[in-house]
Order: sequence, then C-alpha cells, then structure tokens
Amino acid sequence: MRPSRLSCAAAMSALALAFAVPALAQETSPQNNAEMAAIFAADQAVRQNLTPDFFKDRARVTAMLAEDAARRVQTRALLDAGALSTGEDYRAAAFVFQHGSTPEDYLLAHSLAVAAVAKGSPEGAWIAAATLDRYLQMTDKAQIYGTQTRKTRDAPATLDPYDRALIPDSLRAVFGVPPQSEQDARLAAVNAAAEAAASKP
Repeated sequence: MRPSRLSCAAAMSALALAFAVPALAQETSPQNNAEMAAIFAADQAVRQNLTPDFFKDRARVTAMLAEDAARRVQTRALLDAGALSTGEDYRAAAFVFQHGSTPEDYLLAHSLAVAAVAKGSPEGAWIAAATLDRYLQMTDKAQIYGTQTRKTRDAPATLDPYDRALIPDSLRAVFGVPPQSEQDARLAAVNAAAEAAASKP
C-alpha cells in the first residue's frame, strides 16, 4: 500500500524538525567573559570614594597605577586571545584602558568602546565619547564632548581645552553626555565646593 501524500509530508516535517533542533540549540547567546568581568570590578572598586587625601598619599597612588598597569596587561591578553565577545566584555575592556597612561591606551580604549556599541551595548556609548575626549586632550587637542575635567593644584577645575562648537548637544545626548549648560553647572558646583573646603581653617 502506497503511503498518502499527507503521510509523506508529515514524515518530512518531522525529519526536518529533528535536524533543526540541534541547530537551534547551538544558537545560544555568547556569555560575558568572567575574567574580564572580574578585572573590570577590580578597576572600579579601587576608584570608589576617591578623595583629595588619597591623591596626597604617593604610596597609595603608586600602588593604584601599578595595579592599573597589571589589569591592562591582563585585558590585552584576553583581547589578543579572542576571548572578548560580548558588548559588555568590550565595554569593560574600554574602561580598563581608559585608566591607562598613554595616548595609545586611550585610542585603544576608544576602539574597544566602539566595538561595545557595535556588539549591542548601549552603555558603551558614553565611554566611547569619554575615551575620544581623553585621547584628544592627551594629544594636545581640544575635547569635543566635554566629558573630561582637568584640575591643577593652584587653579580651578576646567573643561578646557574644549571645542564647544564642533558638535551640538543633540549629538552629545546620543552618547549619554549631558548638555553644555549642565556640564558648566556641575563644574561650577565642583569649584565652589573646593573653594569652600580650602577656606576652612
């Protein structure tokens, strides 16, 4: 007895499903790299509650900079090994290199941040702007987003050098960067608080 066309179609559908299930099972989202997450957590932990007194302690600052350098070595090894795959991996790596010491560190940080955005991390947009600003300032050019504040010992904090005209606030908003008016208000508050602290006996 010849099988009906319906039976053949059902059999073919079942066979197709049997082959499709393993393929679907393999299409899982990549997981964040646990080692990169730990490096990022350490990078952020040392920066919690930094005070002016911290920066007066040369030994503590030297220790932090040495730890930063070690974290960059670890992160670079992960990057070179192809072990970073998610937007969060690249965003975390960008922060580590943002705390570098050379223009090349900041340029790599910017590339990592752009990769984070390309990999679907909306949080990567702000660090993309900040890394570019830092790279520009460290190569004696003006920042363009206004994410970087400079402070010298005997002068108020400043956003300068800052090319305020190149991009509009609407583009800053795309990157999660506050408008210039808010930046200026924050800077004024920081300088007022510093002046008040300095005037105390």
